[in-house]
Amino acid sequence: MPGISETSETSGNADSAAAILAHPAVARVSARLRAAGVAGQIRVLDGAARTAAQAADFLGVEIGQIANSLVFTFLMDSGSQDESSAPPELQPLLILTSGAHRVDIDAVQVRLEGRLGRADASFVKDRTGFVIGGVAPVGHLQPVRTYIDRDLAAYDTIWAAAGHPHTVFPTTFAELVRITGAQPLDVGK
Repeated sequence: MPGISETSETSGNADSAAAILAHPAVARVSARLRAAGVAGQIRVLDGAARTAAQAADFLGVEIGQIANSLVFTFLMDSGSQDESSAPPELQPLLILTSGAHRVDIDAVQVRLEGRLGRADASFVKDRTGFVIGGVAPVGHLQPVRTYIDRDLAAYDTIWAAAGHPHTVFPTTFAELVRITGAQPLDVGK
């Protein structure tokens, strides 16, 4: 398939594909996928796929099959906090959403009884160990509360980032729920 290199690469780009697969973030994802019994192999794309549209173009699939891993800052509503405790800290919250639409932040905030904010690159890197464009659904540096877009269930195969903007892996909705512990949620606009 044009645009991707299998992990058993034989083309002239084998050295660069091997270097990408050896990247610490990709190795962390690979180890977690193996431990979880995921059969799909990490694939190296011929270029960076920092958006769902770019990933879909490289893979030759519908944009809705791309599982965007979007990290938000999350703060529980103060009404659900114990007043005697320390002030709440912003927590990372991961939403695995279909590339076919955007997260409706207002609706998700109501459903989760908290405030969502856009996470900047340093927050994402510090909390997950990944750069934006390569955030995987698994292999984070610390546990991350995770939700998955119910719309992804419509596809037999879903593609998710694998720790680097050049890497993805094939999976299914049920498998993503199993390996991430994600709770299904209506998230889209």
